[in-house]
Amino acid sequence: MTSTGPSSPAPDGPEGTGGPEGTEGTEGTDRPTDAAKDAPADGAAGSAADSATGPAADSATVYADRVFRSNGNVVWGCLLLAVAAWLAVDAMLKSEARTVWTVLAGLVFAVPLVVAFLLRPAVYVNDNRLRIRNPFRSIVLPWAKVDAVRTGYSSEVLADGSKYQLWAIPVSLRQRKKAVRNQARAAAADDPRASRTSFGRTSPAGRSGARLVAASDQTVQDLQEMAEVNAGREEARGEVVVRWAYEVIVPCVIGLLALITLLAT
Repeated sequence: MTSTGPSSPAPDGPEGTGGPEGTEGTEGTDRPTDAAKDAPADGAAGSAADSATGPAADSATVYADRVFRSNGNVVWGCLLLAVAAWLAVDAMLKSEARTVWTVLAGLVFAVPLVVAFLLRPAVYVNDNRLRIRNPFRSIVLPWAKVDAVRTGYSSEVLADGSKYQLWAIPVSLRQRKKAVRNQARAAAADDPRASRTSFGRTSPAGRSGARLVAASDQTVQDLQEMAEVNAGREEARGEVVVRWAYEVIVPCVIGLLALITLLAT
């Protein structure tokens, strides 16, 4: 045991005691020792907090889905709904009661159809799955279940032994023929980029700025590339889910039955 008398004063630092048997000076060394013990814990907590906001947190960030839809169909749908609303108001103001009920029944039947075929179709995609919203059904396809995304006279997805149409990506034969003509012009002008373009293959625009591939074909190719890239991801596995759009089907059926009843009586 070390002496603690006047002849041998203990040092002021944390190593003031000569051993575990020290009596005076142990109180002075307990606090630094506790602080030293607490420091690594605080540092570990800080590093854990930093790691929570570092690359791991960034990799877990969920981005919004990419949405594909036909802008032309949306415009036509809005115009038809505006015409339907105008007809309904005009009938209510100028027609008799039976005519008003007939017009309303017709609207209950027609408006869901306009929404279903022109406004509702859309395709939502992210790194995990492809979600198709068709007029009367919604289909969720994990990328691991998608066999191919292709286009012919229509855009379609082959998945899990079934075929699903992409109503939101209509094929324009006019745009396709125009793209083929642009490819031919680019090839005639010895554009090196034209050698990489065939029907359905993405290529930058030619020197004249003309589109070398139809917009619908470009979208289908983008979806096919996403399917190939994400098919092996663990998050992209799952089962195909198909849901009927009863919110569209039920009003349409009710309006049709009401319209038939009014016209038959």
